Amino acid sequence: MNTAPAPAAARHPLSWVPSLYLAMGLPNVMVGVVAAILYKNLGVSNEDIALYTSQMYLPWVLKPLWAPLLEPFRTKRWWVISMQFLMMASLGMVAFCLPLDGFFQASLAFFWITGFASATQDTVADGVFMTTMPLHEQARYSGLQGMCWNLGAVIASGLLVSLTGVLHTQMGLSWVHCWMIVVLGAASAMGAFGLWHLRVLPAGAPSALQGQDFATALTAMRESWRTFFQKPQIWMMLAVVFFYRFGEGFIEKFGPLFLLDPRSAGGLGLDNASLGAINGTVGTLSFIAGAFLGGFLAARRTLPRSFFLLALALNLPHLTYFFLSQAMPENTLLIGAVVSLEKFGFGMGSVGHMLYMMQQIAPGPFRMAHYAMATGVMALTRWSTGTVSGWVYNAVEHNYASFFVLVLLFSIPPIVLAWLAPFPHRDADGR
Repeated sequence: MNTAPAPAAARHPLSWVPSLYLAMGLPNVMVGVVAAILYKNLGVSNEDIALYTSQMYLPWVLKPLWAPLLEPFRTKRWWVISMQFLMMASLGMVAFCLPLDGFFQASLAFFWITGFASATQDTVADGVFMTTMPLHEQARYSGLQGMCWNLGAVIASGLLVSLTGVLHTQMGLSWVHCWMIVVLGAASAMGAFGLWHLRVLPAGAPSALQGQDFATALTAMRESWRTFFQKPQIWMMLAVVFFYRFGEGFIEKFGPLFLLDPRSAGGLGLDNASLGAINGTVGTLSFIAGAFLGGFLAARRTLPRSFFLLALALNLPHLTYFFLSQAMPENTLLIGAVVSLEKFGFGMGSVGHMLYMMQQIAPGPFRMAHYAMATGVMALTRWSTGTVSGWVYNAVEHNYASFFVLVLLFSIPPIVLAWLAPFPHRDADGR
């Protein structure tokens, strides 16, 4: 594969920043959210969905272990494009596994490969952005970054999920064929991103380890880990990062299952088209509005002064799923409006999470590696809550109302820790 640097004239940020972050958001949500809906439609139990799809978060948890080892070999651009073509292949194999008798195990394996490639792409793509763009340009395009990442998520959890509903209800296709078409579409999109980035993606600044041997990379990795755990109050900061989205982790895994489950099973009985519309339209607009408000609040008041409010904004809206499980409304518009409140709070609160990792944990000589380690802890939350959520659902005897009461209790520690959160770097840029 020829991944020689593209001509400088082709590298205007608008030619590659939107497509790069679209390509990051789409596979992340395919693995983290859409896979659960796929398996739900194909008859897998809620407990198995929660347990096995949660293991696909492990690549994001473990990426700090291999990310520094990429530095001596090839360019960041090469790694981005290679991972995009790998995801094209692995998602294609997911689609071809679905008609098989052992589709669950086989497709999980290829989803796991997709997760590994996506986590690797995330690390090196952020590296391209941070080492190509000067600081003032990074600030200018940071809003576009987030918007395009979320647009990729919208395409996956909204448009593609809605399309399966249309194919199933209006065209009469089986769920297997619906999902084969949609997953092949996602695979084709990743291939298209790879071809586009062959033309326009800059190489990123070379690492100080570029061209050196594997032993040097191991030495640098050990140094990055040593300095990470020497940061002042690091364990408390990691506790803040881990628990910040603890309650949200249970909603992320079981929220869509609750919305899809029939009313006889305690769910709201939505179809894929309705769920896709809620995730892909009103919910996403609410998330973006919340993220912009959270960013404005953090910029206006500074992160230390706004962090507790942002944690409240993320965790208090978990009351929405408790309300839905108690009231069991039948009006889809009302359900969408209530879910959008939770999405708004999630968007607003998630700003505090990301800024805390960037401004309080990442600063230092290994900024990119330390940021990857912090996001690995964030992914550990998603993995652990997703893994135990099925057991919690079993413990409450498959009662969604009781399940969401426990989610409210799980949302208390994040608020307490946000109040106690240390801020060793007090100014806005984390120096």
